[in-house]
Amino acid sequence: MIRVLIADDQAMVRQGFGALLAAQPDLLVVGDAADGAQAVAAARRLDPDVVLMDVRMPVMDGLAATRKLLGDRSAQRPRVLILTTFDLDDYVYEALRAGASGFLLKDAPAADLVQAVRVVAAGDALLAPAVTRRLIAEFAARPDRRRPRPTELAGLTPRETEVLRLIARGRNNAEIAEDLVVAEQTVKTHVGRILAKLRLRDRAQAVVLAYETGLVAAGE
Repeated sequence: MIRVLIADDQAMVRQGFGALLAAQPDLLVVGDAADGAQAVAAARRLDPDVVLMDVRMPVMDGLAATRKLLGDRSAQRPRVLILTTFDLDDYVYEALRAGASGFLLKDAPAADLVQAVRVVAAGDALLAPAVTRRLIAEFAARPDRRRPRPTELAGLTPRETEVLRLIARGRNNAEIAEDLVVAEQTVKTHVGRILAKLRLRDRAQAVVLAYETGLVAAGE
């Protein structure tokens, strides 16, 4: 079972998402929160696998809550799926930098929300609707390249570096396999090794790292 916590300041949104997710046989809604501070406290208490985190909330916004949750090395850290009504909200970029695993628009179809939770929980695919590809393109135009290339990048094989570039361009495992003319399982193995070598939690962090280090540039 995938344990889910819903954080949103609107009670109707929490109830609606909760009912939708609770109807799935593999999802369990363990709690909800009306602001970021409540979300952090509830996550530490309830140990969810995924937190659906609204961006704009009182007391503590979703960005601050994400930073607090994912920056706590002493606790089990859930994966965070950012919910927003704005597909190019600046908060989304900062949330990805804070370690969020992806984002979804609140008006996305119900099936997309359910699948997004599963995808983020698995950690093996960046959300891939068209809006996410647009986000990646916009994010690429605003990289912060003050950080030097991490020495870990030098530890990647040429094929792993190629796979990382394709991940950063928003391609999923099946698309990468087709591009490289290899089996999808081979791609999964490469992705796993990339995340391990770079000490990343998931593909969203790999995308951020690829752009911030200059491995991939906007327009490539």
